[in-house]
Amino acid sequence: MTELGSVLWPPAPISTERLVLRESEARDRAAFIELFASPEVGTYVGGPRPRDELERAVPEVPGRRPGLFVVDLDGAMIGMITLERRDAERPGRVRPEGGEAELGYMFLPEAWGRGYAAEACAAALDWFADVFPGEPVVLTTQTANVRAMCLAAKLGFAEVERFEEYGAEQWFGVWSSVMPSD
Repeated sequence: MTELGSVLWPPAPISTERLVLRESEARDRAAFIELFASPEVGTYVGGPRPRDELERAVPEVPGRRPGLFVVDLDGAMIGMITLERRDAERPGRVRPEGGEAELGYMFLPEAWGRGYAAEACAAALDWFADVFPGEPVVLTTQTANVRAMCLAAKLGFAEVERFEEYGAEQWFGVWSSVMPSD
């Protein structure tokens, strides 16, 4: 994974109707550990990681890197969103050279089903479109993750292809802020 490019990081916090997308802080450490240790969250991303391993490995201020937003609800982290350059060696691309920005997200199970992921991802995509006008964003998820495919459609991602990766069929879609002309 490579950085987004010449964008200044972190941007100013992004506020939506209910959420704030912001840079990670030390107070988010416990929520990061909970995210990566959660069996529910890990279902489609390689499984949960052992909590004791995470306690040792997660830094005091986790997730402090370009392209990672903490999703904050009422002062507490409920999830994270990433916008990172997709490795050109992986299957799936919309440009011959690859390297598109890829949207990723993870939310704590107690935040599921309330529209937070859609609200936060839409805000991150709007931010991205302002910073990188006309550049596509891609998203990959297992076809078994029906909720993620529904969210991708709701956000405006269009399926490009399906392929096998990590031992499962993957859905690969693209989003663009540029609307096609008729």
